[in-house]
Amino acid sequence: MCGFVGIINKLSQGVDAGILKKMATTISHRGPDEEGIFTDERTGFFHKRLSVIDLATGQQPMSYDDCTIVYNGEIYNFIELREELISEGHHFLTSSDTEVILHLYKKYGNDCIHMLNGMFALVIYDKPNRKLLFARDHFGIKPLYWYNDEKKILFGSEIKALLAHPEIRAEADIENLHQYLTFQFILGKGTMFRDIYKLMPGHYMSYCMDSGDFKTVNYWQPNFKIDPYHTEEYFIVELRKIIEDTVKQQLRSDVPLGTYLSGGIDSTLVTILASRFHTGRIRAFTGVFTEGPEFNELKYARIAAEAANAELLEVYPTEQEFIDLLPRLIYHLDEPVAGPGLFPQYIVSRHAANHVKVVLGGQGGDEIFGGYTRYLVAYLEQALKGAIYETNEEREHIVSLSSILPNLPSLKQYVPMMKNFWGEGAFEQMDHRYFKLLNRMGETRKYFDNDFVSSRNEEAIFNCFTESFNNNDTKSYFNKMTQFDMHGSLPGLLQVEDRMSMACSIESRVPLLDRRIVDLVSVMPAGMKFMGGELKYLLKKTMKDVIPPDILNRKDKMGFPVPLHIWSKNMAKDFILDVLLSEKSRERKIINTKYIEQLVDAEQPFGRSLWGILCLELWFNQFIDK
Repeated sequence: MCGFVGIINKLSQGVDAGILKKMATTISHRGPDEEGIFTDERTGFFHKRLSVIDLATGQQPMSYDDCTIVYNGEIYNFIELREELISEGHHFLTSSDTEVILHLYKKYGNDCIHMLNGMFALVIYDKPNRKLLFARDHFGIKPLYWYNDEKKILFGSEIKALLAHPEIRAEADIENLHQYLTFQFILGKGTMFRDIYKLMPGHYMSYCMDSGDFKTVNYWQPNFKIDPYHTEEYFIVELRKIIEDTVKQQLRSDVPLGTYLSGGIDSTLVTILASRFHTGRIRAFTGVFTEGPEFNELKYARIAAEAANAELLEVYPTEQEFIDLLPRLIYHLDEPVAGPGLFPQYIVSRHAANHVKVVLGGQGGDEIFGGYTRYLVAYLEQALKGAIYETNEEREHIVSLSSILPNLPSLKQYVPMMKNFWGEGAFEQMDHRYFKLLNRMGETRKYFDNDFVSSRNEEAIFNCFTESFNNNDTKSYFNKMTQFDMHGSLPGLLQVEDRMSMACSIESRVPLLDRRIVDLVSVMPAGMKFMGGELKYLLKKTMKDVIPPDILNRKDKMGFPVPLHIWSKNMAKDFILDVLLSEKSRERKIINTKYIEQLVDAEQPFGRSLWGILCLELWFNQFIDK
């Protein structure tokens, strides 16, 4: 796990090594073990290394046959790929996955990306052909940002590295800012910074140095063309084999390794399987809030740890740490994204870094297997609509009113959300209804300046949403929702996963985000995955002999909730008001400061309104105001 930066000068020879080093210094936390530099004609790379595989000889930038790579991530099938290349006559100087990628590129060109199974962001400079290849893994686990103008191309693992270039000025992209306030993430390649872009998950981009042309290719995305031939039993057997294999592969490490363990199905599954395939007793790390039982999953984490025979190490995040750390965490994120869970995630990562250098977690299970309660809310409305109007928009009955009833107790703590959801627009088309479930702007609109709100292009935001939501070969509401979340919210959650672990200089791995799992699950009939509206039905059935019953049958999974509504009325209130009512905030004329105290006092348990506005203003403080 590492970080890198690079410069391509379009008009002049040579790259300033001092500028490269300055850019790389901003991401030293990503690679504190080693560093390396490469410059050639108009191209320069700087790499910061966190040594995990091949500690002795895996230094970067790495060159082979006039091709040079900088790379961040892990290729989990590199041993198998390496053995295949050796059988064909290739000779290796290291035992690193980095060298394997270079050999694959020399043999297959851009098509080598299709052979990689792992998490990666990479750039390859092909000197003989005067071109560069930029690539990012299937799900966007590892980041890659770029900037392009008439004189230069900049790229790097974090946005702050690009901003360190003396010719780059941080400016807010107002259109994307409105998207953030709608979803708390940004769809597409844009960022919160004007003219700075991210390479999208599952994409690679080639650049020709002679013509100046870019070509972007979407090399992978989930396939929702349903397989009607195989049975549920077949899919269960295949899924079990792949999950076990990916956990085994991701245990490959030359440094100490552990797991994140919340007590939910996904992290429990990863921890128990890891403990079965790991040599020696594995360490598991969990975070616990003491503000009340609704924020405390320690009971379940201990059940999981006992089942795994894991050593459970507990850490207790505090309100004072939240106050002290939040500005710095927003700086590490580059952009405000996702929910307050990033704070305890950082605390747990920091604690884990005292013991291990690699941690496996359960991220991705909700999006792949259907674990979000909003899916059940959406289908409850669909079941009512179908029962009343005797219609079926999905060609097959995935969930009926009678079949969904046993799973409705999971919605107890979501009654306030359902009241808002059904307040208007009931029984509209699926895209309108899911957009309403996700849209966070409605409940916070009055807390923003009227002129700022008037500048929103609601139609453009909705069209951007529907372009993704309806972009698959299925009429299934379930597949549309999970597909959108894999494209939309998951990259935001993975941004948090990457930044909070890298801020602590540890590597975070996510075994459930294996392309083989998604390739299998996406072609299953939706009714098989969401039987009777049961969240994660197929995963639970596949792993029922692995996951303890108390965890398997939980109906109160929390998702690492933060007691922000309690803190905002205690010590943290002064901190929040100082941020939101500052002179700079008033001058910006984005927040309607007249209602800010009302916003703080009205914050609800597990709410996101205050969080979204607070993080936005802290982002302005860190990057725009400096």
